[in-house]
Amino acid sequence: MAMPDHPPVTILLASFNGGKHLAAQLDSIVAQDLTDWRLIISDDGSVDDSRVICSAFRDRMGSDRVRLIDGPGRGATQNFLHLIGAAPAGAAIAFSDQDDVWLPHKMSRAMSHLSGQVSPTLYCARTLICDAELENRKPSRLFARPHGWRNALVQACTPGNTSVLNPQAATLLKQGLTEALARDLPAHDWWSYQLVTGAGGTILFDAEPGLLYRQHDHNVMGRNDTPRGRLRRMTMLMQGEYGGWLATHADALAALSHLLTSENRAILQRFAAMLQDSGPAALRKLHRLGLYRQTRDGDLALKAAALTGRLRRPS
Repeated sequence: MAMPDHPPVTILLASFNGGKHLAAQLDSIVAQDLTDWRLIISDDGSVDDSRVICSAFRDRMGSDRVRLIDGPGRGATQNFLHLIGAAPAGAAIAFSDQDDVWLPHKMSRAMSHLSGQVSPTLYCARTLICDAELENRKPSRLFARPHGWRNALVQACTPGNTSVLNPQAATLLKQGLTEALARDLPAHDWWSYQLVTGAGGTILFDAEPGLLYRQHDHNVMGRNDTPRGRLRRMTMLMQGEYGGWLATHADALAALSHLLTSENRAILQRFAAMLQDSGPAALRKLHRLGLYRQTRDGDLALKAAALTGRLRRPS
């Protein structure tokens, strides 16, 4: 039997007090029709039975296939960044939440899409949104606008729980890891989206759902396609916290400007300058930059936030 000409896909799972649903997610990884994978679990100091579940899974699968490491104890985003650093060089990586259930084709479909891609490429997909018991399944929203740099600067819309990055994109994330770890970034998937598109890479968004996205009382973010979810995100956008996130990301990206294309470096510089303004000046610069969110309501909220100073860099 011929050996594969690439390292196994490395799945990166961040765990923290997820014992109620963790076993189902681990079983769904085992059930993948793509069997060439390795798994690194970073447990962020769980006080429930998560660590016991993960240890038993490692013993069952073998320590050559499953590693269990200690997280940094600084929240989910830092835990995922920590996992990126632990991933082996030259391998594709896949992010995994602790409470979903992957459909059997999830990984094989991702790797099929990534096959032949020579530039840094991030694959992501729709999900089937479910309740805590995995019932009442509904496909997540399918965005029509392009996934690219001008969207990535102002919106996180490449769902991390479905994201798989080819080795070139994984290498890019490793190159940016020191800056990412040094800053309080809000989300690893948003950061991944920005760095890949900023470097001129490719986003592949699959309309076919890849997993069951379990909604429960302890989701870090949860769904955004309900009136309540949209209101929560619009409220966050209209508050000063969102402007702080934009500034944090802009500063981290500026420190990695050597990884960006020349065109995207110029856009980033103009974007950073826009974050110093408010009112009509900020709105004009936003328009000239061509920045956009994926929905009409999101675009209107972004423009309102610029006009009212909610995008302005915190003093």
